[in-house]
Amino acid sequence: MIEKGQAMSDLATPASVSALQMAGISADELDLIVIGTSTADMLTPSAACMVQHQLGAKKAVAFDVNAACPGFIYGLTIAQKFMQDGSYSKVLVVGSEIISNRLDYKDRSTCVLFGDGAGAVVLGHSNGKDDGEILAMDIESDGDLWHLIYMPGGGSRIPSSHEMLNEGLQYLKMNGNEVFKHAVRALVDSARKIMAQQGITSEEIDWFIPHQANLRIMEVVAERLGIPSKKVIITIHKYGNTSVASIPVALDEAVRSGQIRKGDLILVNSFGAGLTWGAGLFRY
Repeated sequence: MIEKGQAMSDLATPASVSALQMAGISADELDLIVIGTSTADMLTPSAACMVQHQLGAKKAVAFDVNAACPGFIYGLTIAQKFMQDGSYSKVLVVGSEIISNRLDYKDRSTCVLFGDGAGAVVLGHSNGKDDGEILAMDIESDGDLWHLIYMPGGGSRIPSSHEMLNEGLQYLKMNGNEVFKHAVRALVDSARKIMAQQGITSEEIDWFIPHQANLRIMEVVAERLGIPSKKVIITIHKYGNTSVASIPVALDEAVRSGQIRKGDLILVNSFGAGLTWGAGLFRY
């Protein structure tokens, strides 16, 4: 959890610095910064602009993506599209979230699940040989089910007020049982979709990094995809559900520990408020 006075960009910036150091580039080389988050420092400006300022990335275009937990996958997808025409060559994609101050600690169905965190990656153009490569991405949404995970207060529909605070409308609301049912089906379908597009079987997947939301969801999804537990990277027992940060944090730990090595084929997927979901397939 965060310390008193910390904001989301205070987590996102050091994660970005670590990613830049690993990539061997400086912040002023960045062309684009995309941050997946639903808990920016303030309603405006974007968290990406705050991080751009803190990094000194003067020439980078910066913006946020609010797609809840799959925001990192959405950010990767957007970055890939921006890079495909050659306009951008070095892109920072961050997943960062502060959930602890959005929780009602009287609601045991939510407050025990979530954590705060940030993770980041730097993308560059692949040479198609030894460099890593994004092979396929899939992002989807269903706004008809928005009411299953949401924070009702603080936006334009229910602006901040004493009444809003007294009613606890600033806190996360979630129907966990319904989310579970929709999440499993959507995550499996999305992963199968991109694997089929690439002609890749589950046996070829080296590592599966699911969104660290619920251990049972991760187990069921992996089982239905035919991916053995020894190939599933799990960090929920250490950090809880850090929302959009969970995949990049797990990826970073696995790379730095040597668990993930050059050339490994990695599958990621995530599901969250919106409802939104998606999957990605890339080679490290």
